[in-house]
Amino acid sequence: MFSWLGKDPGRGKDGDVLESVADGLKSLYTRRLLPLEEYYQFHNFHSPALEDADFVNKPMILLVGQYSTGKTTFIRYLLEQDFPGMRIGPEPTTDSFIAVMNGDTEGVIPGNALVVDPKKPFRKLNSFGNAFLNRFLCAQLPNQVLKSISIIDTPGILSGEKQRISRGYDFTQVLQWFAERVDRIILLFDAHKLDISDEFSEAIKAFRGQDDKIRVVLNKADQVDTQQLMRVYGALMWSLGKVINTPEVVRVYIGSFWSKPLQNTENRKLFEMEAHDLFKDIQSLPRNAALRKLNDLIKRARLAKVHAYIISHLKKEMPAMFGKENKKKELISKLPEIYIQLQREHHISPGDFPDVKKMQDQLQIYDFSKFHPLKPKLIEAVDNMLANKIASLMNVIRMEENSMPPQAVQGGAFNGNLEGPFNQGYGEGAGEGVDDEEWVVAKDKPKYDEIFYTLSPVNGKISGASAKKDMLNSKLPNTVLGKIWKLADCDKDGMLDDEEFALARHLIKVKLEGYELPNELPSHLVPPSHRKNTFFSE
Repeated sequence: MFSWLGKDPGRGKDGDVLESVADGLKSLYTRRLLPLEEYYQFHNFHSPALEDADFVNKPMILLVGQYSTGKTTFIRYLLEQDFPGMRIGPEPTTDSFIAVMNGDTEGVIPGNALVVDPKKPFRKLNSFGNAFLNRFLCAQLPNQVLKSISIIDTPGILSGEKQRISRGYDFTQVLQWFAERVDRIILLFDAHKLDISDEFSEAIKAFRGQDDKIRVVLNKADQVDTQQLMRVYGALMWSLGKVINTPEVVRVYIGSFWSKPLQNTENRKLFEMEAHDLFKDIQSLPRNAALRKLNDLIKRARLAKVHAYIISHLKKEMPAMFGKENKKKELISKLPEIYIQLQREHHISPGDFPDVKKMQDQLQIYDFSKFHPLKPKLIEAVDNMLANKIASLMNVIRMEENSMPPQAVQGGAFNGNLEGPFNQGYGEGAGEGVDDEEWVVAKDKPKYDEIFYTLSPVNGKISGASAKKDMLNSKLPNTVLGKIWKLADCDKDGMLDDEEFALARHLIKVKLEGYELPNELPSHLVPPSHRKNTFFSE
């Protein structure tokens, strides 16, 4: 248990004793931030109030893409198991939002039942109405992967106005709701379908402010050759640059995420490395879940503060008696100037303000005279939370991480290459020859010996200075060569015999081929004449 919030002046209680980080986040939100949100109608303008399930739910991944880009197949690939409600085909098959979650038995929970379950983080989706809830369901099944994460499958996006009208609910608003609550947003693209339709563009723009969560997967990349893949990648980056307005380049993972044979194997190595990187990113989500929730709470608090300043300013500018409607129209039209004024008065970054056009549209239906004036105590409570309480909670997160075993996603595709010869990098680089009876360096030792004997060995060994002259020819940095020296000098006598020198040359070759050096010398790389001392002296 953790005691960290200290005495709350507003309640007059002793320090809070909390069972977990989730309790701390919940306490901060309900005591410090929620009163500000309610007072200035934040939930009507931006995001519904958070509930208990939002603080304790597992990390969630949101999959978004146009139809037939492989979203449902991607989930099937990760789980290595079919899930209820799954439909796969070249036509637009997924017409619903499907929350794929862990459960004791397989089954489907329809949307209307799902949004009344207090244990699920979906209760606030009720506001999108029956048109959405009839297209929302939860697929539950017992699966090792889903014990650590949940995955949200979304309807395939088509181009054209017809689909946007026929949905019956605000598709981009639903995506925005999920984006604020998930830990990772994966945009899937097909190597043969790179065009970003109008609705897909609007969907991506709905993720504004969540850029750190976005990853991109270029799927079905085995269906093109290397030259075509380079062109496809370039075209994809160009298309994304037009809709994702960030100076940083978004991370794109290239591969073919299904269990069928590759159609084109010339990029197999690339696909393996990309899949490994993507899996590492997903596996880190449980470990970073608390930090993500804290980060989202901070973003929410900053937006709530700005919203309070905007609403209170509009209230202050309204006349007491006459001309209220004309003044309201004037204030809405001058909202961009009001933003600039508030930035200067309160020293707020422009990036903390909500979209001005959206805010202007929302303000049309409100009576500004009924807004509340600025209440400094509410602002001070949030400022204190951001300045002091958040730092304390960061320490609690570190304590909780240190007291718990490392968390990572396991099962399904994540276990397929953990052990054995199909592990990432197995038998490559420093791992080459791991299963061979003969020392792997032996095949190149004759040519290394020729170099060794030109360096004038004394009593079968060359000095560090002599070895340095030769090793510098590799043009590797001194820090790298220093590590190679430490690995190769097995008996730590400051000199190299012919086998140690051959090992040093082998490690240089490993590094020049682009592989990482091991921190400790693997047993299969230890020179034969040094193995007795290394392994059997005990």
